[in-house]
Amino acid sequence: MAAGGFLLALLVLSCLAASSNGVTFSSLQRTLIVRASPTQGQVLKAGEDKITVTWSYNNTLAPGTDSTYKTIKVKLCYAPISQVDRAWRKTVDDLAKDKTCQFKIVAKPYSASNSTITWTIERDTPTATYFLRAYAFNSAEEEVAFGQTTDAHKTTNLFQVEAISGRHASLDIAAICFSSFSVLSLFGFFFIEKRKGKASRQKINYLLNCVMPMQ
Repeated sequence: MAAGGFLLALLVLSCLAASSNGVTFSSLQRTLIVRASPTQGQVLKAGEDKITVTWSYNNTLAPGTDSTYKTIKVKLCYAPISQVDRAWRKTVDDLAKDKTCQFKIVAKPYSASNSTITWTIERDTPTATYFLRAYAFNSAEEEVAFGQTTDAHKTTNLFQVEAISGRHASLDIAAICFSSFSVLSLFGFFFIEKRKGKASRQKINYLLNCVMPMQ
């Protein structure tokens, strides 16, 4: 029994150790140059505005540094000011647990030369301050390098996204049309009922006029 319990505990510890040996952000080399169209402090609207992103390999580095790169994934990331008191956006060195970059913009095969895409900010993007980051992945789908539009402290080239409000123009128009239809329907109902009442009174008067001479 004791031996079995010891082996079980050893197995659990081994699994925990294996799960904690993920890729860490601090282990990655910054080898990609990433640029984006938003300027410092610019406010963009979700669902409307577009962001143009350009990335490439830093050719000043030693040849062959990018030999394992297979895929590039560009992501929209929260700036530190929008992570305060928000555990669901927390930066963690273990990239499997990191919540900094939750919005994928694009994934493309790696190319050392300039690559550019234009992305429309998705409608469900929350209001926050952001920057962009690109990760290089190897054939095992592991992060091996990165690049970003901001500095190491994530304080420069930050921009804001303004989320879509709860009300939308098309909904307001629909509500106005529905209200107008309701009012017109109500007036129509009263008009019809009034005409019915007048017709009924005229019919009663006619019958009374017919009965009176007979008396």
